[in-house]
Amino acid sequence: MDFHHIPVLLKETIEYLKPVYGGIYVDGTLGGGGHSLEILKRIGPEGKLIGIDRDPTAIKTTSEKLKDFKDAFIPVHGNNADVIDLLDEMNIDHIDGMIMDLGVSSHQFDETDRGFTYREDVRLDMRMDTSQDFSAYDLVNSYSVEDLSRIFWTYGEERWAKRIAEFVVKNRPVETTGQLVEIIKAAVPASARQGGPHPARRVFQAIRIEVNNELASLEKAIENAIRLLKPNGRLCIISFHSLEDRIVKQSFKRESNPCTCPKDLPVCICGKRPQIKILTRRPVIPSLEEIEVNPRSRSAKLRACKKL
Repeated sequence: MDFHHIPVLLKETIEYLKPVYGGIYVDGTLGGGGHSLEILKRIGPEGKLIGIDRDPTAIKTTSEKLKDFKDAFIPVHGNNADVIDLLDEMNIDHIDGMIMDLGVSSHQFDETDRGFTYREDVRLDMRMDTSQDFSAYDLVNSYSVEDLSRIFWTYGEERWAKRIAEFVVKNRPVETTGQLVEIIKAAVPASARQGGPHPARRVFQAIRIEVNNELASLEKAIENAIRLLKPNGRLCIISFHSLEDRIVKQSFKRESNPCTCPKDLPVCICGKRPQIKILTRRPVIPSLEEIEVNPRSRSAKLRACKKL
């Protein structure tokens, strides 16, 4: 994992985050450290950058890459949803900003034995945190047809969810990603496989989200990040699929307009006040030049807010 890996929407993220010298920042998805590196350059030795990741490999490798920043960089193995508790252990109760670059990092896709990609035949895994017990193997081989169908549809928006679920259960045990891909191909009619994305893409996405509890963790992470921000502190989130982006959008909207009063009341009586100002009226997307250099950025969307 080197810094030749290309962080997505790097320039735009730093512009919205506006790191200040001596500030305290959190990278809630450390990954290869590309965003962290740019923050560290700007906050100087007086600042702090806490890099959180669920993947012990990312923590170990990126810590080595960022060793020249010494005490300014603090790596933490954990879930960004627990950011308040993680920072409380360091006696940090407020921060100047936080970023989250969601989804699977490039190195997790590139480490084919992790089972995130449907292009290699390896044991089913898909755990972001390799210390957790529950894996894709457990999910695929224990969930009922109803539960598999639900996650394939809810998290993958897969139109053939029930049929794929039935084929999976009928062909158990499923040991590897290659076996699962063949089952999916058999379940999806040939006419539906022509001209579109890889037939396994949506199912693999759904399984990964369920195994790592990604969407529930995201809502909690956003709520806690906003609580930690100092006045004028900033939160930047990069998402890669519609489910993530919808949660970010709705969370920002809720925190920027929390009033629950009936719309016909002339004044607010619920007492709930906005916590943030949304800085991105529409999500920021990669330029054509960035997509050409880094095709993985194609579906990225950046949203940012500022604490009031």
